[in-house]
Amino acid sequence: MTRRLDCDVAIVGGGIVGASAALALRRLGRSVVLLERDLCGSRSSGVNFGGVRRQGRPLSQLPLAQRAHQIWGRLAATIGTDGEYERSGHFKIARSEADLAALERYRDMGRDYDLGLQMLSASQLRARAPWLGAKAQGGSLCPEDGQANPRLVSPAFARAAEAAGAQVLERTPLYEAEHDGQRFVLHARTAGLQVRAPVLLNCAGAWAGPLAERFGDAVPLASGHPAMAVTEPLPHFMGWSLGVEGGGIYCRQVARGNVVMGGGAGVALDADRARAERGAIAGICRQAIELLPALRHAHIIRTWSGTEGYLPDRQPVLGPSRAVPGLFHGFGFAGAGFQIGPAAGEVLAELACHGRSPTPIDAFALDRFEPAAPVAAPAPLPALATR
Repeated sequence: MTRRLDCDVAIVGGGIVGASAALALRRLGRSVVLLERDLCGSRSSGVNFGGVRRQGRPLSQLPLAQRAHQIWGRLAATIGTDGEYERSGHFKIARSEADLAALERYRDMGRDYDLGLQMLSASQLRARAPWLGAKAQGGSLCPEDGQANPRLVSPAFARAAEAAGAQVLERTPLYEAEHDGQRFVLHARTAGLQVRAPVLLNCAGAWAGPLAERFGDAVPLASGHPAMAVTEPLPHFMGWSLGVEGGGIYCRQVARGNVVMGGGAGVALDADRARAERGAIAGICRQAIELLPALRHAHIIRTWSGTEGYLPDRQPVLGPSRAVPGLFHGFGFAGAGFQIGPAAGEVLAELACHGRSPTPIDAFALDRFEPAAPVAAPAPLPALATR
């Protein structure tokens, strides 16, 4: 027996982008059904590093990041928890004069975006952060950037959407999707469930490619697997969340004293699971000790990885389908979607309701990729997961 749900907007993917979109749509008065194969926020939205930074993003992302910054500022009122969010400051470390010059160029290019970046020389850094090792030669501080606990924040967006009236269906994998000429029809593996809506949001993270391709929007989406680790609780010694100019490790210390670190790549175990690779963890530890001598004798108590979606230019797809009216995509955030996710969700809600958003998103258009050659008969969708 078929169970049919009709709504204004259907969403595939219950990560921070999809859940934020569901919440925003309810606030705009639209009925919403969200399908999530696993638990909301259980994929990359819930296992990422937890950095909430604007600094270092491509300039094209800064309007979105600034909008998200406002949402993060009222997080507790929005989703019912502060998610351990704090504006601790984000410091990008320079390890050379060339790094310092690059950070100064970025500061100059980003002046119009009110990031409040502060350049620190080596001597200023020693005075303000004596806990940093000699490899740090200065850097750039964004005082209002910060950090949060993704395991708390991402599921809370879905719970807030549900409390606002969205139908959030977890452990409900999608196996088929079609358009009947008037609406999208989604078939879930849950016995006989069919969801019908004139608007569909594809927020399925690293697994969004097959759904996009189903409707003629094939893109070169690939999976990546970050490597991350956390130490035992240590006496609190660092306030800033840290990154490194030119790449390398990133780390932050939480209120309990644990230091969360990331860098390098994990390995995929199968299409859905990944783990941190031993060599990557060794590399993280080596760099961490160079930059943070207090970690020299710290014990690593857990390592992990996840699956993230990457496009060749490391920019997301955020906007309408080039093939099917009423279909909008929000995926491919390249491991940096946690901070901008709530704003991306609001943008998708605006697109769904009004066909436009005041936030500039032209840089994220799907048509920057060449259309793939059409296929005669698309294969059934694999079970979709989400960020």
